[in-house]
Amino acid sequence: MTITELSSAVIELRPVESADLDEFFSHQLDPSANHMAAFAAKNPADRGVFDHHWQDILNDRKITVRTILSDGRVVGSILAYHDGDVPEISYWIDKACWGQGITTAAVGQFLEEVTERPLRARAVVDNVNSIRILERWGFKHVGETQGFASARGAVVRELILELQ
Repeated sequence: MTITELSSAVIELRPVESADLDEFFSHQLDPSANHMAAFAAKNPADRGVFDHHWQDILNDRKITVRTILSDGRVVGSILAYHDGDVPEISYWIDKACWGQGITTAAVGQFLEEVTERPLRARAVVDNVNSIRILERWGFKHVGETQGFASARGAVVRELILELQ
């Protein structure tokens, strides 16, 4: 477990526990968080789909996944998975915790644990805060793609960033 003190909050990463999934599910129910993530579940309120998705993640030994805690409270998740030959990082933070530096601290801690490089990340072009966080940790813009985003019901542009 890695710990970072951030102003008055203590940010920790730890392995996912089954009780964390209830919090993760509640985080994904926020419509504006889904809009920002864009590539969320078509129906974020479908607990069966959510549980199946998370069981796949937790059962895949090639995925590194951690729960993000702020002062001991579950506030999100962060993971690295392989998309082809290059691992990719992804995270989801409770909207109530946006703008507090929690994601920045969590990404920094995660990058200490997941040291395989290059490491990629993706963000919809209007998700400027996520792009700034990734750039702060050294990710560089290496490409762009388009895809249908279920949460937006539209094709969106997505930046591809990479950390060497």
